[in-house]
Amino acid sequence: MSWFAGRGRQDMHAGELEVSLLLHFDPALVRDVRFERDHLVHPRPFLIAAGMAEYTDTGVIGLPSHGTAEKGKAILDSLGRSFAAHLKLLAAAPAQ
Repeated sequence: MSWFAGRGRQDMHAGELEVSLLLHFDPALVRDVRFERDHLVHPRPFLIAAGMAEYTDTGVIGLPSHGTAEKGKAILDSLGRSFAAHLKLLAAAPAQ
């Protein structure tokens, strides 16, 4: 997923990654206003103490306009490959 490399820390909530997954799973959940909602905030040193409202009025921190269903499928495929070995190990473990 080289297209996403380097943007991961900027894309925090309702951005490219999350919107891409939703577009892949159920496009009806994503409103067209995503094209007007891009909002990058970096750095966010007081995020945990102050909350997201300190940094965004819409709840978006990222680039939702960059999201596509194709990227969502690529993200899901990548996660599947990453977790495959772990899932095989869990499946082979004796029941407790």
